[in-house]
Amino acid sequence: MHFFRHAFAFCSLVLAVFLAVFLASFSQANAAQCGNSAAGFEAWKQSFAGEARAKGISAATVQAMMATNYAQATINADRGQRSFQLSLDQFLAKRGANAIVAKGRQLKNSQAALFSSIQQRYGVPPGPLLAIWGMETGFGAVRGNQNMLSSITTLAYDCRRTAYFTEHLYAALQLIDRGVLSPAQRGSMHGEVGQTQFMPKAILAYGTGNLENSANALSSAANFLKAHGWRAGAGYQPGEPNFAAIQAWNAAGVYQKAIALMGRQIDGGSE
Repeated sequence: MHFFRHAFAFCSLVLAVFLAVFLASFSQANAAQCGNSAAGFEAWKQSFAGEARAKGISAATVQAMMATNYAQATINADRGQRSFQLSLDQFLAKRGANAIVAKGRQLKNSQAALFSSIQQRYGVPPGPLLAIWGMETGFGAVRGNQNMLSSITTLAYDCRRTAYFTEHLYAALQLIDRGVLSPAQRGSMHGEVGQTQFMPKAILAYGTGNLENSANALSSAANFLKAHGWRAGAGYQPGEPNFAAIQAWNAAGVYQKAIALMGRQIDGGSE
């Protein structure tokens, strides 16, 4: 009897392993496959649509995703981010740092009540927020004219950073379902939207209102920084406690240093 019990248990184990391997292979074979050209985009969307519906995305929003176009301009921009390879001085010159600082100082004074309210609530002073606002959109002047949903869907399909942008695509679909964003929403090349250029996941987590509104966008940026460890009254230059929160905003080292430097100049620090 012991022999038969052991033999039965062994066979059951083998069967369980076989089924697990088979189901995993089946799942992988039917999952949405990324691509490096427009050729498989429509088929990928069909596969992804099923996954999105299974996660509770509405039929109307899924249909909006199905209507997106492969955003070749977004792919070109994603492959050509050369400015982040510049030296800090070169980067500051290219991005017009002097003009950003000058305009930032003006706005700090003319909108003093807004920045005081934000600092009181989130602990973030005006300088880094104005530097971010100026760097991201020229203080709202250049917010991008790409279809946000097409950009995000294309990047989720693309093989370079599939997992990262798939998370943003689900977030974008949720935001459309909630009426926070429209399928026609315009933004920058990677799907960033609003005055401070939030990605969809960041909108879900830290957005405080319509990001096309400057007060909401600045409050959202301050909320982001606070959530990433910003400490009221602490410094934000490289090596100081709050620089880590600036690092969370953008992965490029030269961008991080530019924000810190311009923020200090706007806040009245040394040149």
